[in-house]
Amino acid sequence: MHEQTIHWRSDALTRIPYALYSDAQVPEQEQEKIFRGNTWNFLCLDADLPEAGSYRTTFAGTTPVVVVRDGDGEVYAFENRCAHRGALIALEKSGKVENFQCVYHAWSYNRQGDLTGVAFEKGVKGEGGMPPDFCKEAHGPRKLRIAVYCGLVFGSFSDDVPDIEEYLGDEICQRIERVMHKPVEVIGRFTQALPNNWKLYVENVKDSYHASLLHLFFTTFELNRLSQKGGVIVDESGGHHVSYSMIDTTAEKDSSYKDQALRSDNDRYRLKDPTLLAGFKEFDDGVTLQILSVFPGFVLQQIQNCLAVRQVLPQGVDRTELNWTYFGYTDDTPEQRKVRLKQANLVGPAGFISMEDGAVGGFVQRGIAGARDKEAVVEMGGDESGSSEGRATETSVRGFWKAYRHHMGA
Repeated sequence: MHEQTIHWRSDALTRIPYALYSDAQVPEQEQEKIFRGNTWNFLCLDADLPEAGSYRTTFAGTTPVVVVRDGDGEVYAFENRCAHRGALIALEKSGKVENFQCVYHAWSYNRQGDLTGVAFEKGVKGEGGMPPDFCKEAHGPRKLRIAVYCGLVFGSFSDDVPDIEEYLGDEICQRIERVMHKPVEVIGRFTQALPNNWKLYVENVKDSYHASLLHLFFTTFELNRLSQKGGVIVDESGGHHVSYSMIDTTAEKDSSYKDQALRSDNDRYRLKDPTLLAGFKEFDDGVTLQILSVFPGFVLQQIQNCLAVRQVLPQGVDRTELNWTYFGYTDDTPEQRKVRLKQANLVGPAGFISMEDGAVGGFVQRGIAGARDKEAVVEMGGDESGSSEGRATETSVRGFWKAYRHHMGA
């Protein structure tokens, strides 16, 4: 495959070539080196596979994958591609099976992805059939390594990727455990179509600087202001991050936004139903907002009492699918579950908060259409990619590009 060369100005992470978001040959390189490379891809929740035979179809990048629980209680994953002619093996998003059979020519697979049956393998009435030396064990879809961590199911095509705890690092593990500390139950899911390159959305997730500027709701109702106590954690690889903040209801309203006449400082708006924000204390550390990402495309969110995971899936150079899964804990009271469902209105394509995130990536994609030889400026907070006590920084965005360049060999 001919590889398109993207010219970085230097080893610095403060200038990002716009060609990375628009060149047609970059996506396949990313699939090979990142999504099918030495990374862990989020596949589903362990709660999505409640019993033997339960399965979900999902993706590792653009590669279709089946994730299934077998009779031994273990989770397995394999490419959703029949070894015969390449058709999808499983067509539904989820279900329960004893085994899988391709609808095209009825080749059969067990729940670990092994080819177990070929229709008319011996022919019909002595005619046709597979050759005598055909070996089913030598054929089958590619299998993924599986890691289940705190109820999150990750898969990798690589034998060389580190174990999941080492891949994540101690600080990220602790922050995952903070949210996923007890069994969860799915309470809703949907898929959002984004009109932009997948990296623009991942950057947006990692960009703590934009949140209270773009999202009028955050600052109006004081859910997230850069002047609030919080910080940014970036792991050593740069690829994983946590941004967090705490609401201080006793503090005097900060004037930082009004002093700069920012759009996001606006006292005119009120909620007709203020109970949307009437949540309950869930964590003892006082953190009311935590956004966590794992390279390349996983997000774990806590916004007030709204808990969700997001799966970022490239769909070409300028299209992305974003899979949202909302969850609560299995021991939620009816009142707590009602709060979670109501606060689900905060995020998603029509959410009071994150509606803008679904649009702004498209604004960038359209804005850079004629700027292949230009660069984005990512200097807020300096040029490093480490953790920060403040959130007026792009350190975790630079961290993403540090990890990206490592995996792409750029």
